[in-house]
Amino acid sequence: MNRISSKPGQTLLLLLLLSTSLTLKSQNPQLPINKISLLFIGDIMGHDEQIWSAENRETHTFNYDDVFRYIKPILSESDIAIANFEVTLAGPPYMGYPQFSSPADLAVACRNAGIDYLVTANNHAADRGEKGIISTINKLDSIGIAHTGTFLNSACRDSLSPLMIYRNGTSIALLNYTYGTNGIKVPEPVIVNALDKDQITSDVERARSKNADIIILFLHWGTEYDTIPSKSQTDLAGYFFSIGVDLVIGSHPHVMQKMVWVKNPSPGKDGVVIYSLGNFVSNQRKPRTDGGSIVRIELTKVGNAIKISDAGYYLTWIYTPLEKYRKKFFILPCSEYENKPDFFSAPAEFSQMKKFITDSRALLYKQNISIMEYIFKENSWVLSN
Repeated sequence: MNRISSKPGQTLLLLLLLSTSLTLKSQNPQLPINKISLLFIGDIMGHDEQIWSAENRETHTFNYDDVFRYIKPILSESDIAIANFEVTLAGPPYMGYPQFSSPADLAVACRNAGIDYLVTANNHAADRGEKGIISTINKLDSIGIAHTGTFLNSACRDSLSPLMIYRNGTSIALLNYTYGTNGIKVPEPVIVNALDKDQITSDVERARSKNADIIILFLHWGTEYDTIPSKSQTDLAGYFFSIGVDLVIGSHPHVMQKMVWVKNPSPGKDGVVIYSLGNFVSNQRKPRTDGGSIVRIELTKVGNAIKISDAGYYLTWIYTPLEKYRKKFFILPCSEYENKPDFFSAPAEFSQMKKFITDSRALLYKQNISIMEYIFKENSWVLSN
């Protein structure tokens, strides 16, 4: 048998090192560990049929709470839920495409369901002009749901952007931009954040100066109905990671695009890019537009060091049965309902959801990198392997 022997001087050195280690441990208690979960939610639309569905025909009031009935447990479970609000709250006449204005009750229902923050810079932000932008901002403020992306003037932008979120010992900077506003000019002094590389670079530097642990860009970009990110999207994502952005979240195509957990895009950090979340609720019913994804990202902070510790997604589908001759809208978590054909009012509806699930998994299982689906098993949600 071989034995390891040591000289007296070596033994003394080992004892001194052990004593020093024990002293340091007693002077430095275990570093605090904080976790925070983020949910990112796709396009909240307001087509005509959605408005009619929410209206009480006798009182001419509106209620959208039922829309979120089946998805609310997932939304309320997270620490922070952020969604793309792709309508204006410009007041009547309420209408959908092409120039959206929904009742403010839609935002109330979002808040009631557990959505904490809305991003409002998108191609429909200026649908009702300056008055529509102002009205949307003021109504969201009165409802008490925080938002970013559109501003009353430059002074408001300077004081309110980035939107700083503080939760569980973590500071998060949220920034939101759009590629355009459908050719509608945004008149001064109101502002809709434009997807301008130089402006975003400056805003990221400002977020860093505010000691943000995590910087999130929520971008309205890409090509409508295209499931493959454009070269512009991939190039921009790479650039934003290089300047210190942690999460790049995409909307606009109305269909899902790939999700990538990027390992160490900048020294010592990971990043996540979700090229397109797809639709959360709308009346679009063509293949791939009748649903979308909710992405859940978990952050873990140990002392002052923070990392992405988990990332996954829930598939969601928009169920539109007829009830008392009126089209209803319900957002369903797909995995929970994909084996419940009796839940649906007609076999064709169940089949349509199954097709959405099959198509979505074929796309995302092939293209995603390190981001898997949450599956409903035995009354709980687990990440698939």
